[in-house]
Amino acid sequence: MPRMRAVDAAVAILEMEGATQAFGLPGAAINPLYDAMRKHGGIRHVLARHVEGASHMADGYTRAAPGNIGVCIGTSGPAGTDMITGLYAAQADSVPILCITGQAPVAKLDKEDFQAVDIAAIAAPVTKMAKTVLEAAQVPGVFQKAFQLMRSGRPGPVLIDLPIDVQLTEIEFDPDTYAPLPVVNPAATRAQVEKALDMLAAAERPLIIAGGGVVNAGAEDLLVTLVETLQVPVVPTLMGWGAIPDDHPLTAGMVGIQTSQRYGNASFLESDAVLGVGNRWANRHTGGLETYRRGRTFVHVDVEPTQIGRVFAPDYGIVSDARAFLALAVEVAQERRAAGRVPDRREWVAACAERKGKLLRKTHFTDVPIKPHRVYEEMNRAFGRDTVYVTTIGLSQIAGAQLLHVYRPRHWINAGQAGPLGWTGPAALGVATARPEAEVVALSGDYDFQFMLEELAVGAQHHLPYIHVVVNNAYLGLIRQSQRAFDMDYQVSLAFENINSAETEGYGVDHVKVAEALGCKALRVKDPEDLPAAFGKARALAAEHQVPVVVEVILERVTNIAMGVELDGVNEFEDLALSPEDSPTALALLD
Repeated sequence: MPRMRAVDAAVAILEMEGATQAFGLPGAAINPLYDAMRKHGGIRHVLARHVEGASHMADGYTRAAPGNIGVCIGTSGPAGTDMITGLYAAQADSVPILCITGQAPVAKLDKEDFQAVDIAAIAAPVTKMAKTVLEAAQVPGVFQKAFQLMRSGRPGPVLIDLPIDVQLTEIEFDPDTYAPLPVVNPAATRAQVEKALDMLAAAERPLIIAGGGVVNAGAEDLLVTLVETLQVPVVPTLMGWGAIPDDHPLTAGMVGIQTSQRYGNASFLESDAVLGVGNRWANRHTGGLETYRRGRTFVHVDVEPTQIGRVFAPDYGIVSDARAFLALAVEVAQERRAAGRVPDRREWVAACAERKGKLLRKTHFTDVPIKPHRVYEEMNRAFGRDTVYVTTIGLSQIAGAQLLHVYRPRHWINAGQAGPLGWTGPAALGVATARPEAEVVALSGDYDFQFMLEELAVGAQHHLPYIHVVVNNAYLGLIRQSQRAFDMDYQVSLAFENINSAETEGYGVDHVKVAEALGCKALRVKDPEDLPAAFGKARALAAEHQVPVVVEVILERVTNIAMGVELDGVNEFEDLALSPEDSPTALALLD
């Protein structure tokens, strides 16, 4: 039996499990693992500037393509605690990432050794497994189990903590006979599928909710086949956006109290039956549950049994992997269509389509400073169907989700539930690492951008080009808008007179200079008519220099973006589009 250090076995397993891209920072307690990666040569590594940033890079890398599992590596103590936000973001959105930390020697645990912290206990609530390995011989089994857990059921992150003496201990391990543990997911039975489709068939105005579980399961094609067979309109959730193209005739629009379209909410409120597949009934989607549930029957399909009934009790629940459910649902639906047993939905489909042409928000504003709506209009013009958008939370994300278009799965990459500020830039670097051929466009407000902006240097060092659109109103815009309920505007302004950059005109931080200082290219736009040229130049600069390019757009200081607390009570602050000229890139008005 071959003998090797435990870290050499761990690196061999990473390669055999297909996790060959790592992001992280070395340190004394994790240097043995870095030595093993150096000697092995098969694990690519991106050197981050902050371990939290590395965890978000691993997150973005995983989300970018089916089957990816990003790896984040850090030393003992604060490196592990820095990972917690990244683990939380991944766990909340069902994203498998593997975090590996160094640790003090086993004999020093519980002795308050330098940078020795019980990271497994800290990470346990935001992982599927968090374990400090105390016996070197357990290392292969722990890594093997980690990959099985990350891929089984509801996907999620794992943290493995390796004391330095455990890393260095020699163990028996034969890479030639290693095999990943089987991944088994629950699958719907035919009887369950029949009942779910019966409930849809009994309704007059049914909808299907496509959640992130559809994307995680790689079941987008099956979803489209099912809805085309049944002629039932689809509502993608924020995490499922792209599972069906925005311009598909059966796309009803997104529903929610923030990231939604007016027509999506209107169609949902007219519905009488809802089939949710791989979704969580997130509160930003549902708003108040009394309004959301009133007059509708619900079927919920989810791979995780404890998700059924967590937010509200559905009329019928099915524990199943989304792909397994949709594959069998397609089979049953096609049998029913062949037998003439599929209800005629033409009137309902036409009504949903009509709303898409009438209930559109205006985007074409010519104001200076720029209104944010115009930015997304020009982004729709500038960036094509294959663009991969990356964003987290803020008014920028909310307005972007209301007005941008997404046509493919994994082309809207969003920290949906946790929404940590600073996630966007590092995650975009992870996406660019995973998909170097893709056009990656990040979207941030100025506050999100200022969190972790040091990671721009990673893009410059490792030649990871992407375009980062920063809409700058020098405000914590979403918090300022929520403070309206308290009749205050308190501690949310980021504006100041920058003594080194008069050109910022009171907007404070000079993002152009910061980006350039970190080795990137940057542009500033103050007039909406200059946006097309700026996006074109950004694309050219990214291609020429192979570095991130920041496009800072100076917005009006105060803009309120449509949102509310109930689906039937979303506050609209701007005019409805009355003509194609008011919203020229809206899909329904292009025909």
